[in-house]
Amino acid sequence: MRYHILHTTGYRYASDVVHSRHLLHLVPRPAPYQQCIAHALEFSPAVYRRRDTQDAFGNPVTHVEFNQAHRHLEVLSAMKIDVHARPHAEATETESWERAAAGLAYSGMAPGRDTLIAARFRHESPHVRVKQDFNDYAADCFAPGSPALVSADALMAKIHAEFQYTPGETSVATPLLEVLRTRRGVCQDFAHLMIACLRSRGLAARYVSGYLRTARAAAEGGAELVGAAASHAWLAVYCPPSGWIELDPTNNTRVGTDHVAIAWGRDYGDVSPLRGVILGGGAHELSVSVSVTPIDDTPANGAALAAGNEPGA
Repeated sequence: MRYHILHTTGYRYASDVVHSRHLLHLVPRPAPYQQCIAHALEFSPAVYRRRDTQDAFGNPVTHVEFNQAHRHLEVLSAMKIDVHARPHAEATETESWERAAAGLAYSGMAPGRDTLIAARFRHESPHVRVKQDFNDYAADCFAPGSPALVSADALMAKIHAEFQYTPGETSVATPLLEVLRTRRGVCQDFAHLMIACLRSRGLAARYVSGYLRTARAAAEGGAELVGAAASHAWLAVYCPPSGWIELDPTNNTRVGTDHVAIAWGRDYGDVSPLRGVILGGGAHELSVSVSVTPIDDTPANGAALAAGNEPGA
């Protein structure tokens, strides 16, 4: 699939912001299953200073600074990107979840590169605590000797069946234990919850931020996907020998060509689209809009991004 994506973020402040610095995860990371054909970032007001680099997880990061007074900040990220199907992983052919967890535990032996990378995502992080409550919730999905991906698929289906998608009732500050108690939240909560359950079992799981295809049902007659028209979140679980498998508990599906990944990390805090420090401003209002539109490979469709930069340029 080839997509044209527009992501607009706007802040309106009650008083002048006289100086600000921001860190952005808005440039899609390179991956074997997706290639960014063109990308451009536009800012209002104009940027005083900009620097493009990578974070500790290999995600492209943009640092920007504004030195003129403003009461409105708008950031537009526009891209054209190709997304390919991930290789199919047979769930029953993955290692048992116990063996996968044991392979990530410290043994005194030098781990392989893949294991070393995966181990970074095994422990708790600021938004994902490792607690017995999460271990207990997932217990019926992890039968002794069950293949890791079979158990992960079962956990995904359980969260999808037992939790209600309710935009506006939670925020990034809502504790996961409260989400577990109320059975309500959004894609960010469901990804964090599933990660917490997997890590509580000793497995490695990472948080993925990105986008979801808009209006798949209208285009193909399939089931409507939940979480489009905004930033989306899902997770990847490490299942040897298949490696990282991406799962979307909000839609109870494995990730494929309907998903576009921007960044991944331990949790939302590592990959938030835009955060920063401002001087002044007072109260503010935030607005976000996202469109993910399939396109044909024609000059007309690519014209809007003809002057765009490659990722990290």
